[in-house]
Amino acid sequence: MVLKDKIAVVTGGGSGIGKSITERFHQEGATVHVLEIDESKEKDIVTGDGRVVLHVCNVADQSSVRKAIDEVISHSGRIDILVNNAGVAHIGTAETTSEEDFDRIYNINIKGVYNCLHVVIPHMKKGGGGVILNLASVAALVAVPDRFAYSTSKGAVLVMTYSVARDFIHDNIRCNSISPGRVHTPFVDGYIAKTYKGKEKEMFEKLSKTQPIGRMGKPEEMASLALFLCSDEASFITGTDYPIDGGYVKLNT
Repeated sequence: MVLKDKIAVVTGGGSGIGKSITERFHQEGATVHVLEIDESKEKDIVTGDGRVVLHVCNVADQSSVRKAIDEVISHSGRIDILVNNAGVAHIGTAETTSEEDFDRIYNINIKGVYNCLHVVIPHMKKGGGGVILNLASVAALVAVPDRFAYSTSKGAVLVMTYSVARDFIHDNIRCNSISPGRVHTPFVDGYIAKTYKGKEKEMFEKLSKTQPIGRMGKPEEMASLALFLCSDEASFITGTDYPIDGGYVKLNT
């Protein structure tokens, strides 16, 4: 119960990596407030003990974020942990990425993180400190083909992590990020089914082997690292990014 009595906010906590983080934090004693644009996710994450609360929120809209965070403060009184997990993917180069697609990636993956930081940090300062964890990506660290807009957004998340860690270190706020490689989530299954119809098994194996370790990561493994970095056991760690990628960054380059 390393997060016993902690108050956590997890954006995009209704599915994929975010859902695993929500579940793990709850198991470890935290009250978890999930900021999720899809209200239907409530049935998948809300527990009977009242320690997982869903707030319908569009992180790209600062007024929506402010309303949700006001609800968190009204419910729990403070925020100890913020996990900026909400994000969307996009496939394309600088040539093939439309302005509409680029704006969508920017608004959710970059502005969405900024909105949550902007609204939550004053509450953390008022409460005497806190922990922020941002979800970056290996795409922020090395060149990944056909990920122009996505890589751009995750590079921004990485640098925001460093900036926040530096600016608020004397407010007792720690800020780190993790950079997952390819993780087996429903998004991956949907992408393969849509793009490689009839070759799903073959493509799953091919994509799995892009990680030197020979498989995709599991959402639960991302949650384990998130738990450590957001716990008091990591109290000496700030301003750092942690690749969790099956060797993708260091063993492929």
